[in-house]
Amino acid sequence: MKRRPPATVSDDDSRLFRDAIGDVRKLDPVAPPPAMPKPEPHPYMLEADEAAVPGELLDMTFDPALMEVGEELSYLRDGYPPKLLRHLKRGQYSVQDEIDLHHMNASAAQSTIATFLAEASERGLRCVRIVHGKGLRSKAAGPVLKTLTDRLLRRRDDVIAFASARPTQGGTGAVVVLLKG
Repeated sequence: MKRRPPATVSDDDSRLFRDAIGDVRKLDPVAPPPAMPKPEPHPYMLEADEAAVPGELLDMTFDPALMEVGEELSYLRDGYPPKLLRHLKRGQYSVQDEIDLHHMNASAAQSTIATFLAEASERGLRCVRIVHGKGLRSKAAGPVLKTLTDRLLRRRDDVIAFASARPTQGGTGAVVVLLKG
């Protein structure tokens, strides 16, 4: 975008301005107030590491890195371009609202998801996140809420696509849903 050169002020305009304003006096410059000192950094992670039981971080019964692989949820309704799902997986849609299903049983989670998506559609929201957790404390049957969320979202007509969230947004413990506009 090109910038316009500043408009020149004619002598008549300048004189008219001075007449309207009247006499002025120049103010003495004032020194700015002294800057506030920056706060000292606080080592929160050091405190957390020190509070941990010795060896607790090394004696994990599972490897979180292995838990992430192969557990991603992904779905694209027929008739929509694949690039839509790619954009969703890359986090190129802004999440407008979210809900957390932690500590809910399956029936409560099912009704909560249905209500949440209905309200999101009424409000005209296009992209929402559902945090279902990874199911690390689930029994041998696997993650209950994650499986339930996957099954419910595939059946809804207002869902265009969904994918596991980016690691900073919950990873495989959350799903980002793209709704019809």
